[in-house]
Amino acid sequence: MLFFAVPLAFIAVGAVGANAITGTVRNQSRGEPAAGDEVILVGLDRGMQEEARAKTDAQGAFALSVQYPDKPYLVRVVHQGVSYDQQASAGDALSIQVFDVARRVRGLTGSLEILRAATNGNLLHVSDLVELKNESRPPLTLAGQRTFEVYLPANAKIDSVLAAGPGETGVVISAAAVPSEPGHYTVNFPLRPGATKLAFNYDVSYDGHASFQTRHEYPLRQMAVMIPLTMSFSSRSQAFEILATGNSRYQVQAANHLKAGEGPGFEISGAGVLPPLGDQAKAHSWSRPPAPPDPTLSPASRAALPSLASVDSESKQTQSPSQSLVLDGVTSVLLAACFLLLWRARNASGSEAVAPRIPRGNRPQTDWKR
Repeated sequence: MLFFAVPLAFIAVGAVGANAITGTVRNQSRGEPAAGDEVILVGLDRGMQEEARAKTDAQGAFALSVQYPDKPYLVRVVHQGVSYDQQASAGDALSIQVFDVARRVRGLTGSLEILRAATNGNLLHVSDLVELKNESRPPLTLAGQRTFEVYLPANAKIDSVLAAGPGETGVVISAAAVPSEPGHYTVNFPLRPGATKLAFNYDVSYDGHASFQTRHEYPLRQMAVMIPLTMSFSSRSQAFEILATGNSRYQVQAANHLKAGEGPGFEISGAGVLPPLGDQAKAHSWSRPPAPPDPTLSPASRAALPSLASVDSESKQTQSPSQSLVLDGVTSVLLAACFLLLWRARNASGSEAVAPRIPRGNRPQTDWKR
């Protein structure tokens, strides 16, 4: 009888494993297991419904029962009010990293900003994408009501704001206007260790000429301005240099190693449209709905540390097809373009131009359409 009991025990364990998602959570800030963190299982194909939840044990381990083994899931770990998400399927054994929260974090820099502008009737439409790097040691997540500040033209009307944490899908978030400071906005999207991408899409009234005064909260490694070839770019600063694109539809001006604070100004004039981002970016449609609000947080905590699903009601009404792209896909295309342009310029001139470092998971694609 004992001969049959052992195989049956193994079969029972295997059956449980096939209908569960297990894993461990590690606090990388302290180098130890994350005990007592909330773990939430969400079905991705059923309106982001919560299916199960658990807490990590003393070793940071958790187990979640799965009702639909053939369906995709999202596992969310909440650590000190900040969510860390990972997609999973039944039978997976996950390893999830979390980080302690701080209101001030050293080691934050801007790696790249790409400002893409073109005309639309009597409006100038601008997409301003910024990639931030959190290289804090020990690694910490910056969280609070003003994790990032952006300075737009005073007459800018925001269409939408998108954000994507390290390895995550882009979601629509809100930007709060700073009272008595036109064009100054803040966001409170958590800046986790690694690369975070933010995109500000806005319109400004346009009579054939627009002025921009750059200002950055963090030091910026590189800034690129992309406009149609039929438009003109000018700047009194010597910081900007034109990059040879080898393309007849757009031009790119770039400035390297900008300090925090006020930077070089520039002007744009003329009219024109930019080529579409290409089939690759269009193919990156929202791969899943925005993650659900975290039910474990108090109202005050939600205000300070919003869910990834925080949506600006105004942007819902004015959202254009270009904003329905996954931020990660758009970033890959734009980073690829600038990476290739800078590489060409460096090889053509033999200069010391520094190309942006492309993080893993966002490698440039060579089929970017021109």
